[in-house]
Amino acid sequence: MYEVKNYENLLGIEGFSDELLKNHFGLYEGYVNNTNALMQKLDTVEPGTPEYSEMQRRFGWEWNGMRLHELYFGNLTQEREALSEGALKRSIEKIYGSVEAWKKNFQAVGAMRGIGWVILAHDKESGELFNVWINEHDGGHLSGAEPLLIMDVFEHAFVLDYGMKRADYIETFMKSIDWKVVEKRLSE
Repeated sequence: MYEVKNYENLLGIEGFSDELLKNHFGLYEGYVNNTNALMQKLDTVEPGTPEYSEMQRRFGWEWNGMRLHELYFGNLTQEREALSEGALKRSIEKIYGSVEAWKKNFQAVGAMRGIGWVILAHDKESGELFNVWINEHDGGHLSGAEPLLIMDVFEHAFVLDYGMKRADYIETFMKSIDWKVVEKRLSE
């Protein structure tokens, strides 16, 4: 069984109200609880039945909702910091030309119409970095690519504080990235 992780250290983060964060933590808790419930139910239902098939489909949605939120909250910080002069910055500059060009691209993906996630993904085989749109939780993942940076662009991540001004939320998010966590994800 999976445990709900505590992200209360993010309360008070500039640009994110505590009300928005607490609501978001509650949503995340639902994904953890639903993942656990589905794992238990899948053990009791006959494989090949319509009920089993639908629960199996739903499992990917709940699991990815759980993990993407953990990665998202995990790459936020109250400490405003710049990207260091390490391997991640060198990779971004090699692939995108500059950190500013990468940032512009990442933000443009986040500003696309629709709900979902934006992920800076690393393909370990080629060394490439991709800014990827993930529609919903379970569609658009690059197989084998590791998520380094995750931005939630579902309305629940910003509407309470920013209304429909997604671009303002994205700007705040970009200032709140815990680059040490993102760099660590690249090195692992």
